Amino acid sequence: MNADLSRRALITGATATAALGALPARGAATTAGRPAPPNILLFTVDDMGGDSPGCFGGRPDLTPAIDRLAREGLAFRRAHVPVAICQPSRSATMTGRYPHRNGAEGFEPIRDDVPVLNDLLRPRGYLTGILGKVGHLAPVERFAWDLQITPPQLGMGRDPEQYARFAAELFERARTEGRPFFLMANAEDPHRPFHGSAAEQRRFTPEELATIATPSRVYTPAEAEVPGFLPDLPGVREEMAQYLSSARRADDTLAAVLAALDSSGLAGDTIVIFMSDNGQAVPYAKANCYEHSTRTPLIIRWPGVTGPGDADDHHFVSTMDLFPTLCRAAGAPVPDGLDGRDLTPLLEGGGQPGRGHVNTVFHESAGQTRYEMRGLHDGRWSYIWNAWSDGLLEYRAENMSGLTWPAMLADPAVAARVDFYLHRTPEELYDLHDDPHALRNLAGDTRPEIVAALDTRRAALDAWMRATGDPMHDQYPHAKKGSFS
Repeated sequence: MNADLSRRALITGATATAALGALPARGAATTAGRPAPPNILLFTVDDMGGDSPGCFGGRPDLTPAIDRLAREGLAFRRAHVPVAICQPSRSATMTGRYPHRNGAEGFEPIRDDVPVLNDLLRPRGYLTGILGKVGHLAPVERFAWDLQITPPQLGMGRDPEQYARFAAELFERARTEGRPFFLMANAEDPHRPFHGSAAEQRRFTPEELATIATPSRVYTPAEAEVPGFLPDLPGVREEMAQYLSSARRADDTLAAVLAALDSSGLAGDTIVIFMSDNGQAVPYAKANCYEHSTRTPLIIRWPGVTGPGDADDHHFVSTMDLFPTLCRAAGAPVPDGLDGRDLTPLLEGGGQPGRGHVNTVFHESAGQTRYEMRGLHDGRWSYIWNAWSDGLLEYRAENMSGLTWPAMLADPAVAARVDFYLHRTPEELYDLHDDPHALRNLAGDTRPEIVAALDTRRAALDAWMRATGDPMHDQYPHAKKGSFS
């Protein structure tokens, strides 16, 4: 089979041999009379908006593999990452703690005294592997991966066939050694530079470009859908088409890895998790605290635990919750001091109190400039405190590269939106029922309902900052006692 045909087979899942309806129940194998620890496949994509996959409200033709996984598992409609930037987000997932409690507020290493997930899985016999984004979990030596593959070995993190090849190697080794595996497969897509962009040509050498796969579908500006928080301008639409093509290639990569898992015969004993590390790398999304900055398309397929096509539209969950959930699944001790909570009751179809809202943070940009922000989001209200906003400091971040920000700068009709993004105000409050794209800041509104909503969220943020030891708490100007649920 030639390379093109091989890639096509992987992307379409033609090598899959097991239908999910026939998967054996978890715990079929035992170790010393106990259920054998399940395998774990954590698949992440980079900078995919929480509503981009078809199964989360996006284009129905964009993400067939993600949509299939959602039909086979449980999709969390109100899932968030705690911080909308790559390394801190991933570090929080792998420690179960907010950035200010694990040490990785920006592109810094996790503190030595904070356990990472691999620390808990290793004594349970897990074979561990990571594909891509190796350096975004630091210090790298703390994780002691049995297999670690860097982006250049993966078509610059953009070749589904290479992801499948290395995943298959780990699956076969786990089978041969009789060990459970934990594989963290990290697609670089749809991170910039997007497919077909001029930035892609500048970023990669001709030799590197030759290793990068073409998405199984490429979108045109006419087909693009512009997020509601951005203006529909030609430059924005062009970049959104490039983003969609890159998102499709991320889906191709998931399809290839899942096909390799199916072919290994281990799918029936494997928890599969899909998530994005943060929202789209455009203004008003990544590297901020807006609701669409941190919302992630979280899906968990756990044979024998989750049912096919389940969805949770009620509970707010965090990717930090994966840490205690996977510890429990593996039969490992759950450390004290976590911010994440075990998701097992929700995975089993039950409820869980205290999940009526989610807190999010932001500390510093990839350029290591501090822009301290705190967010609190529930089913209706989105509240943000911008500690950095003083009317003088201008916000700058990676999400302003590419075509979208220059297009906004060039259009006088969106000058006010541009200026607000650069400077913000100390507080933002949005009624997501009436304003789902967070376009109208209500923080200065004097209507009693708005004032009451703002006061409640001020009190809730103060309580959370005190409870988590947030170092910015002393600077929060609205500290007062209160409760929130």
